[in-house]
Amino acid sequence: MTARAHSRHWAQINEVTFVAGIRFLFLMYRLFGRALFRLFVYPPVVFYIATNPRALAASRGYLRRLYRAMGRSADQVGALVVFRHFTSFAECILDKVRIWSNPSDAIHVEWHDRHVIADQIALGRGGLIVTSHLGNIELCRALSRQRRGLKLTVLVHTKHATAFNHLLAELNPTITLDLWQVTELSPATAIRIGEKIDRGEFVVMAGDRVPVSPHPRVAFADFLGDRAAFPVGPYILASALQCPTYLLFCLRRGDEYHVHYELFRDRIDLPRRDRDQALAGLAAAFAARLDYYCRLAPLEWFNFYDFWAEPIAEGIDG
Repeated sequence: MTARAHSRHWAQINEVTFVAGIRFLFLMYRLFGRALFRLFVYPPVVFYIATNPRALAASRGYLRRLYRAMGRSADQVGALVVFRHFTSFAECILDKVRIWSNPSDAIHVEWHDRHVIADQIALGRGGLIVTSHLGNIELCRALSRQRRGLKLTVLVHTKHATAFNHLLAELNPTITLDLWQVTELSPATAIRIGEKIDRGEFVVMAGDRVPVSPHPRVAFADFLGDRAAFPVGPYILASALQCPTYLLFCLRRGDEYHVHYELFRDRIDLPRRDRDQALAGLAAAFAARLDYYCRLAPLEWFNFYDFWAEPIAEGIDG
């Protein structure tokens, strides 16, 4: 285990989504529009960067790896690029609140390969969707309520997400959020998930956050040119439930969003022999797709901690 193993787990680091700050920024947006909202967001972003060296180092580390992977010099990652990374996150939060508080608010969405999910819904079947902290998954959660037959349950690991979702429900009391806070996937939780999928529903899990556990099971895969840990829980669950697995990415480009659906695996079978190798291969395949979409939207991956620090975990080398 490297010296980086003692880095703080992401769940121990407070998220940027402080409820009071979000309320204030959303009020500024409602009063003055998006252009002036950007002026109000700059001071808190500067303050956050100045007072959170870990987040600053994490942003810079990610962007330098990304630049090198894209054939650019890491020296180009200066203060302005890092600042734009954090302001992109602030705008993502604004859009999350906008979408939930007023679903009719005009947001242009371009759908890519929507039939991948639509065909499954038409057959009355559900599945597992693996997402990431790239872009704005809240848009898909909100729009799913306008799509007949598409019901999503999102699994989260910490209370940070729960607090944010309470705020969304407060802004729009008419909505209900299917959000499950889970620390580990127990057999009982897996059974409940299986029941949902059997009813034609979809369960959403993040593929780029190590679970909150003393010794989480992960696989190590190349991501942006360096070794990183990825959870294997989604693939173990999909194998146990024998359900299809999809990927979902929602990226902002200018003033519009692009939603990308992909069929990851129609079915996952984990052999008794070479099981770890199979899991490592699946984690590597997900890492490759995340790598691809990070290049499309370089400033929209919002994991503000040292993602490449190796956790104290039951590691599987790819």
